Amino acid sequence: QVQLVESGGGLVQAGGSLRLSCAASGRAFSSYAMGWFRQAPGKEREFVAAISWSVGSTNYADFVKGRFTISRDNAKNTVYLQLNSLKPENTAVYYCAAGALQTVWSRDDYWGQGTQVTVSS
Repeated sequence: QVQLVESGGGLVQAGGSLRLSCAASGRAFSSYAMGWFRQAPGKEREFVAAISWSVGSTNYADFVKGRFTISRDNAKNTVYLQLNSLKPENTAVYYCAAGALQTVWSRDDYWGQGTQVTVSS
C-alpha cells in the first residue's frame, strides 16, 4: 500500500511558477514509477509527466514543451513537479500517482487526492 499526499498548488499569475510536491507513505516507494496527471473542469484526466524508480528516465506530455520538470527524492519519499511559465490553460487539479510502469497507468494504481493550480491571466 502507498498513500500519496500532494501539496504546493495555489493561485499564480500567468508566467509564474509553482513547485508541486507529492509525499508518499508506505513501503517500497523507490520501487514505483511516479507520475503527475491533471484534470481541468469539464475535461478528462490527462498525463503530464512520469519518472522511473531509478530516476534515470523521465517522460512528458507534448504540451509540457520544456516548461515542467519532474524529479524525485527517494530518501524523502517525495516526487516533485516544477511548473514554470504557467499559462491560464494550465489551470487544473494536479494528481500524483504511483504505479508499476512509467508509461502505463490505470485506475488501479495509487492516486493522491489532488492539489488545485489556478493560473490567472
